Amino acid sequence: MLEALQDDQKHLCNIVGGEYVNTAKTAVLVNPLDGRPLLEYPDTQVDEIAPFLASLAKCPKSGLHNPIKNVERYKMLGEVSFKAAMALEDPAVEGYFTRLIQSVMPKSYAQARGEVVVTKQFLKNFSGDQVRFLATGKTTPGDHFGQQPQDYQWPYGPVVIIAPFNFPMEIPVLQLMGALYMGNKPLIKSATTVSVVLDQFLALLHECGLPMEDVDLIHCRGSVMNELLKQGKDIIRLVQFTGSSKVAEEISQIMRGKVRIEDAGFDWKILGPDFKAENLDYVAWQCDQDAYAASGQKCSATSILFAHDNWVNGGLFAKLKSLAYSRNLHDLTVGPVLTWKTKEMLGHMNKLLEIPGAWLLFGGKPLINHTIPDCYGAIEPTAVYVPLKQILLPQYWDIATTEVFGPFQVVTSYENRDIEHVLEACEQMENHLTAAVVSDDPVFINKVLGATVNGTTYAGIRARTTGAPQNHWFGPCGDPCGAGIGTPQAIINTWSAPRCIIRDVGPIDYSAQLVQS
Repeated sequence: MLEALQDDQKHLCNIVGGEYVNTAKTAVLVNPLDGRPLLEYPDTQVDEIAPFLASLAKCPKSGLHNPIKNVERYKMLGEVSFKAAMALEDPAVEGYFTRLIQSVMPKSYAQARGEVVVTKQFLKNFSGDQVRFLATGKTTPGDHFGQQPQDYQWPYGPVVIIAPFNFPMEIPVLQLMGALYMGNKPLIKSATTVSVVLDQFLALLHECGLPMEDVDLIHCRGSVMNELLKQGKDIIRLVQFTGSSKVAEEISQIMRGKVRIEDAGFDWKILGPDFKAENLDYVAWQCDQDAYAASGQKCSATSILFAHDNWVNGGLFAKLKSLAYSRNLHDLTVGPVLTWKTKEMLGHMNKLLEIPGAWLLFGGKPLINHTIPDCYGAIEPTAVYVPLKQILLPQYWDIATTEVFGPFQVVTSYENRDIEHVLEACEQMENHLTAAVVSDDPVFINKVLGATVNGTTYAGIRARTTGAPQNHWFGPCGDPCGAGIGTPQAIINTWSAPRCIIRDVGPIDYSAQLVQS
């Protein structure tokens, strides 16, 4: 694989108060493909977090800008977005970020480039006046002459963004820009294993005119970030977190609910009864993409596939097996798993296989002939068939619905009479991020959609669970703390709060006042 990093970019720094800052200790990031040292990044300690809290405290609750204050910043950020989007149009810049992503989160070139393309399109969407349009308010007639309620979208002020490893560019950049657009001052932390991507993108934004002091960047361990949140809980107005449900719950408790969360996704796909042979190849290909692209390390990856018997009898499983075995380490269509070790994934598989009637559909073996370090996982794309009736039993439910953040899925089948059991399974799931209803039957589609709540749900014969979030809402449903990404609605809901100012300048009617008193 090509090396994207230059020698002068292999020592990262924090950014705080508009300046690059070194730390007493550094940590070494190893190449996830061969274990060789890749770069050094700051290993920020607890006694080094005070400047970050001080920087956040300088931002008032009214934000860096709002619809009344410093309104010229809306135009400035629109111009930054435009310049950054145009920079990413350059094939050399696009290729650089694509290879940079591959260097730290190994996935196919097409998957890594997809992040860059989505980010570029997002920046195009919010160029020019589109940033100020995010803060569009409304007015309502008042009670009397001279009174007019005016609704505004108001920033929170000092905020924190904690981004995951699996989309090193797309997720942190989209959330970061949304926070900035609405007037907030963000401190951002990316997963240390991939933070070089955010470091380099911030450098691009600075070249495009973003003031250095607008964003603080910290490289640190999760324990240090937890301590920063504890010490800053009275300064920080909002934490936006993308990652595991367990960590999300911890952050929610620390911040006393001042959170916007996009956490785990045990995402489901239902193949309806209207099987047609001419659709088999496409549907099988999309199922393979949804489960195994980026080695299954997407929060939107399919975790469980409910296939109607018509699809099973039509040859779906054989197609899935063939597609899975065509993936290989050479082109990174399968690769290192950064949060689950090989032993852990195979151990989970063996627990599933202990369920009565379960069997290995394909995969289930470690990858061979590679140099991936033992601290990462490396298995073949794997699917375990578990009977639907067993999945629903209390003693098997938890193990059958555990999200494996790797190339792994549970597969089951159902008959027409079992659709209510399928819907029962969807109802019992704790996380409701993405889903797919694969069918051309509008009656069947509406039955499933009407009985489920997943926030991003594709429906139709081309339905998928994974997709680019710059053209539609991406986020969970049914969670009051849910964070969205990608669209104006997502930015407004996540990064601003409603404020109503009632202007009342009308003439005073003293006689009416006396009557009221």
